[in-house]
Amino acid sequence: MNAAGRDAAGQDAADQDAAEQASAFSHPYAEPDATVCYGGHPDQLVDLYAPRGGPLGGPAAGPGSRAATAPSARPGTGGLTGPGAGRAPLVVVLHGGAWRAAYDRRHVSPFAAFLARRGLAVASVEYRRGGAAPGAAGRWPETFDDVAAALDALPALAADALPGVDTSRVVLTGHSAGGHLALWAAARHRLPPASPWRLPGPSVAGVVALAPIADLVRARELAVCSDAALQLLGGPDRFEERRPSADPAVLLPAGVPTTIVHGRDDVVVPVEVSASYARSAAAAGRPVRLTLVADAGHFPLIDPAADACAVVAEEVTRVLTRP
Repeated sequence: MNAAGRDAAGQDAADQDAAEQASAFSHPYAEPDATVCYGGHPDQLVDLYAPRGGPLGGPAAGPGSRAATAPSARPGTGGLTGPGAGRAPLVVVLHGGAWRAAYDRRHVSPFAAFLARRGLAVASVEYRRGGAAPGAAGRWPETFDDVAAALDALPALAADALPGVDTSRVVLTGHSAGGHLALWAAARHRLPPASPWRLPGPSVAGVVALAPIADLVRARELAVCSDAALQLLGGPDRFEERRPSADPAVLLPAGVPTTIVHGRDDVVVPVEVSASYARSAAAAGRPVRLTLVADAGHFPLIDPAADACAVVAEEVTRVLTRP
């Protein structure tokens, strides 16, 4: 391809990304059924969405239906059997935005409500982002402190606020930087022994990461989101020192069912970042499922109006209903 062809292709990709982002951000804020705090900082809170009665894995209830609007709608049970049968599993959503303060959980509220309409209980986590410099990515160690604290507190918080939720069946999902945090949180039992975030063993049923910044080294090499991965760990002088405690690619094998969903046309977080993580997982002896969505970029994965969002819901259901 000549230079003119490359420029045209690049412009087409940029135009597609802009249109997809505009669609994903066009939905009104979906009010949660409850908001709970897991700490004293203003960002240490979680929005909770009750299941809206659609059978687990089935089509979302329409916006005008009773199931889409009534907080008391019966949780979907889908194909679940055993101790959790009859209760809705809990899906924890970690929002993206390159760990920067400009982006908060509000932009994923339509996605959270979409999952709730499919019979799932949903917890959308806020956490501290940004830093001292304007536009900085991440806040060390507070970003990780908050995700760990939220997940540790959520079973009790969700059980109190959403009666009937099965807090023994938790799936983590997250988009972009939130996908990184979901993969990290699912592997906390693999952290160095001295880490304050370490757990003795796996604590979730699985993780479905959406276009995640899954491999911090590869993300740094590709300057993903304007070097957000480098900023997250405090710059070049701290990157290698902190990476063993922060990079999901270092914490393999995670030992929990893991799926990555990534748009083939993603120009924000290139597919290569997820592919690098998947190669490392396979080398560690525990392959992960990598689902590539055709004709989709970065944002359709969290856009309820996009077909890619239905693919995400199917992958969440697949993790929950696996034998």
